[in-house]
Amino acid sequence: FCFCLFDTFTTAFVKNLIVVLVWLILGYINGTLVATFVRHQTFYEDPRYILFIHMVINDCIQLTVTVTLFVLSYIFYQINVSFCCFFVLMAVFTTRNTPVNLASMAVERYIAICKPLRHSQICTVRRTYIVIGLIWFICVAPDITDLFVTLANESLSFFHESVFCLRQNVFKDPVLAHKRQAFDIIYFSCVFLTLVFTYLRILFAARALSTDRMSARKARNTILLHGAQLAMCMLSYISPSVEIVLHLIIPGKILEIRFANYLIVYILPRFLSPIIYGVRDKNTNMSNTFLTLIPQQT
Repeated sequence: FCFCLFDTFTTAFVKNLIVVLVWLILGYINGTLVATFVRHQTFYEDPRYILFIHMVINDCIQLTVTVTLFVLSYIFYQINVSFCCFFVLMAVFTTRNTPVNLASMAVERYIAICKPLRHSQICTVRRTYIVIGLIWFICVAPDITDLFVTLANESLSFFHESVFCLRQNVFKDPVLAHKRQAFDIIYFSCVFLTLVFTYLRILFAARALSTDRMSARKARNTILLHGAQLAMCMLSYISPSVEIVLHLIIPGKILEIRFANYLIVYILPRFLSPIIYGVRDKNTNMSNTFLTLIPQQT
């Protein structure tokens, strides 16, 4: 987000204040949810909540990295290439994790509703942690190669230079850009098909069930919200094109457009996870914990 050089001091201060305050609020909410998860044995023995808390922690890491880069772009503008590589890769890994984690959660709900008698056998705690390990592997493996290619192509002195921290500024090989696009298509296509499949199967199961239709309907609605999260994740891949179009429609407002884009694409989606499993959750411990974070009307 290369707009720090053109903002006035007041504008830059306000933007950074907004971003840091949102980060603190979300950090408090997510930290409280993690603490609630740890304190109650029921949660960390339930695959559903293990996957949920993994996504919450993943979102915390992603948000911390993006906010750090945002603030650093105003303070230093350019940072060391080695540090930039670390920040960029962490942002990429955690960004990829979110949709794959959503697909895993949707599959767990599908098994719970459509195969209830086998749910406890299939979705064990041990297998859930194995799934989390696989999520990290399939999200890290394709993009860590960017670092290896850069190490092979660039001299050691390059990693001592300072650059404005963007992915294309440190991983400059054109082949890597095409590889990223291919993997983006593969990841989101697989996740999208998984969400559609699980939603339709739960929909048909809800119509066939004579009992427990409420659970099926709630699972269906949860997967719809996962679909909304996936759509918001995809915004990060179309946001550059949207910025160009908006700049043509509203010339002279590129800084405001970029800041709004940053909030919508990288900040707003982080609010959805606590809502899906906070207010909507039937478990009193998790829902009450979330509700205590919301100021009550007097």
